[in-house]
Amino acid sequence: MEHAITIRSGDTNLAATLHYPEEDAGNSSPARQERYPIVIVCHGFVGNRIGVDRLFVKAARELSRHGYMVLRFDYGGCGESTGDYGAGGLDAMIEQTRHAIDYALDIDCVDPQRVILLGHSLGGAVAILTAARDKRVRTLVLWAAVAHPLSDIIKITGRKVYEDAQKNGAADYLGYRFQPAFFESLARHQPYEQLRKFNGDVLLVHGTNDQVIPTDYCFLYQKLFWMRHQGQCDKEVIFQADHTFSTADATGQLLKATKDWLQNIDRRRIEWNDWII
Repeated sequence: MEHAITIRSGDTNLAATLHYPEEDAGNSSPARQERYPIVIVCHGFVGNRIGVDRLFVKAARELSRHGYMVLRFDYGGCGESTGDYGAGGLDAMIEQTRHAIDYALDIDCVDPQRVILLGHSLGGAVAILTAARDKRVRTLVLWAAVAHPLSDIIKITGRKVYEDAQKNGAADYLGYRFQPAFFESLARHQPYEQLRKFNGDVLLVHGTNDQVIPTDYCFLYQKLFWMRHQGQCDKEVIFQADHTFSTADATGQLLKATKDWLQNIDRRRIEWNDWII
């Protein structure tokens, strides 16, 4: 069951879609309980809640089939949301993500102990930065996550867009208008530094043929996550997958790895609860 909804974030209306778990008596997933875990999808740079080749739609429907609620939304100025994308920089995206969490936790059947942020590309960096500030986030799933926001986004837009914004006060990229403040916000936020503030479990997934965000980021992320005092970090590297996991095989591997890992986390949590005296 899917519902189109609107989430209020300041003066911005965020267009969103909420997926409820499918009712399936034969589903033995540990996630099938009175309250459901919720996966909140954070899309990438100038993206939307549908995703390239409907990636986020496919992910949401797959996870909902296995007992998860899923909330996917458009950041301000993207997709069907109101606002001007990039106007508030990464700070605005973090705030909008937190408002999405607010909305999710107002739903009676959502388990507040199982809030999962799933971030792709720049959305991965936003997910990390949000989790570092907001203790309601318990789990992170990061697909081809950005690690150096400023340099990674300049690589995507081209340096001329960045230089034009600095020189003229704004620059156009694919119809989006970016001001210097947007690039300044990218420079201020460093996911590698902030990730230590998050103590939950993390799954990293990256493709070996990613020409946008280097696969090496996945390995360094895992090393830094493992240096924390709490929380585990696992990774899945998908051979020949590109930045958006665009082939049917890559998408299948991505969704299976994500679903299996989340179910293992749930199973482990239940097993540990059984040991509590």
